[in-house]
Amino acid sequence: MFRDQLAKDAARIQDQFDLVLSPYDDLPVTQAMGYATQGGKRLRGFLVLESARLLAVDPTRAIWPATAIEALHAYSLVHDDLPCMDDDDLRRGRPTVHVKWDQATAVLAGDALQTLAFDLVARPEVGPAETRISLVQSLSEASGAKGMVLGQALDIAAEAAPKPLNLDQITRLQAGKTGALIEWSASVGAVLAGTDPAPLRQYARALGLAFQIADDILDVEGDAKKAGKRLNKDDAAGKATFVSLLGLDKAKSRAADLVDQANAALDGYGFSAETLKQAARFVIARDS
Repeated sequence: MFRDQLAKDAARIQDQFDLVLSPYDDLPVTQAMGYATQGGKRLRGFLVLESARLLAVDPTRAIWPATAIEALHAYSLVHDDLPCMDDDDLRRGRPTVHVKWDQATAVLAGDALQTLAFDLVARPEVGPAETRISLVQSLSEASGAKGMVLGQALDIAAEAAPKPLNLDQITRLQAGKTGALIEWSASVGAVLAGTDPAPLRQYARALGLAFQIADDILDVEGDAKKAGKRLNKDDAAGKATFVSLLGLDKAKSRAADLVDQANAALDGYGFSAETLKQAARFVIARDS
């Protein structure tokens, strides 16, 4: 059920990207935007659409913030891959944007994708002005210096720190770097429906941490071809990770406990939340 829905949602989001980007001039920067938004699991967009389905929100409203979060996630990957950041040459099994074009094009494509995200959540199709303003405000917080950017900044600072981060510090780092956008995604359906987002936020908070622990595990024992990116980077850089701090077995156990916590937060929705529960189980079973 979940994997089929994930694939359907990924295709819908790609169709929406094709529609949104089609009026743009055919320049290297817009070509790079389209390239950067192709492929990937689209888990964040799925969480937007599934939380909307859970609360009977019209999918023609939800597709806009679902596409927005994938645009913002794509921007973060384009910039994260740059030589001044992680200096990666492979993403989703293909050359990274700065390798395929150049660094200036990658910077501009990332900038344009970030601003596109806010354009998409502000569209009239999303709903009343109050709803759109709420989504814009919460997305800016989740993606900025209180959320994802904070996590990235803490990650960079940790590289120059005299000693590795401890468990509390790395949990805070990843709550911003990975968790903030996942939490925003899962809460969108409640915002669109005008209901309490607390259970979905609780679900997503545990899900986001489990996702990052799974990433750390994949970095150690994953297959680079399946992952579509370079692995063993954190160990080579001497970075503290959940695996280095907890050990492989305890990290796996912690991720499984977090999935249980995430799914328990959805119990009030009954069987309607089963697809979201399957998503949480997928997060720690994936190979990419």
